[in-house]
Amino acid sequence: MSQPSAVSHLALVRASAGSSVALGERLHGLIEPSRKAPGCLHFALQRSQCDADLWMISGFWASEPAMTAYFASPAMQVFSELVQHLMVNSLDLHTFSEVSARMPAVE
Repeated sequence: MSQPSAVSHLALVRASAGSSVALGERLHGLIEPSRKAPGCLHFALQRSQCDADLWMISGFWASEPAMTAYFASPAMQVFSELVQHLMVNSLDLHTFSEVSARMPAVE
C-alpha cells in the first residue's frame, strides 16, 4: 500500500470594485481555522503588491483526503457568502499533487 502524497491548492480571488478591504478581512478569518484543520501543513493568505484587488490563498496538505475534507468544511462556506454579497469578481482555484523526482522529462 502506498503512502499518501502531499497535495496543495492555490486560489486567486479578485475583489469586486471597492470590496478589497472587506474581502481581505473575511479571508483573513480563514487563516487560523485552516491552519488547525486536520492534515494542514501550511496555509497562507497574500495580497498582490501591484494589484490591490487580487488575493492569493495557498494551502499545503498531508494528503488529498485531508484537503478534500477541508474543502467540504464549514470554513469554506465563506466563499459562497462572499460571492452572494458580490464581494468577489472572480475565483480561480487549482489543486496540485507532488511530482515524483523520477518522472521522465515532458517533451
